[in-house]
Amino acid sequence: MQKIKFESKSEFRSYAREKLCSVHNPYKRDKLVEKHILELLKHAHARSILLYVSLPIEANTKGIIATCRRRKCKVYVPFMEGVSFKMVKWRLPSSKKTFNIEEPKNSFAVKPKIDFAVVPVIGVDGALKRIGFGKGMYDRFFASLEPKPPIAFVQREFCMTQSLLSEAHDIAADIYLTPYKTIIKRGTNGLRVISGRRSCASKRRCRIFHREKDGSCKL
Repeated sequence: MQKIKFESKSEFRSYAREKLCSVHNPYKRDKLVEKHILELLKHAHARSILLYVSLPIEANTKGIIATCRRRKCKVYVPFMEGVSFKMVKWRLPSSKKTFNIEEPKNSFAVKPKIDFAVVPVIGVDGALKRIGFGKGMYDRFFASLEPKPPIAFVQREFCMTQSLLSEAHDIAADIYLTPYKTIIKRGTNGLRVISGRRSCASKRRCRIFHREKDGSCKL
């Protein structure tokens, strides 16, 4: 975990963005993130998933979206509306709109129930809360979302600080996943780091979830 102390979100955000922009071999890192996310979704038995359409600085999600659709999962992505967004089903054709983010066409379907959410981050603070681009769109979206699904923060480089920079309204992760290190938050056990040999990674991630009596999968 990063030992540097930061006084503000903007200071940490600048540090993290510089670190992300200098990542070596992003393709390899993105493929590792893709593999780990797909493992999580499989073990969570997620059938309705909120993903994101990646920007250049973010872990690429094209392979995740394609695989989830082949698995007959329902894939939703953000559709920008004012200072927040709503979920729309991913489908082609798409076009680039606000902030140069690729979006499918608008949909007026009823808000779906989501089993799992995968959210991009610029960094994560000591409370496992999200540091994003500073627009607050994900915070506003999740504030109105019920029921709330498990949330995984993902990025291609580990950018976490011990400093507590977040506010009450900032969203927190259940899982923070990067190519070579994963942190999970489990009840009173607090933060738990999962890392090590890749051969053991799948078995470790299986134990992130436990089965409820109704068959659902919980953290």
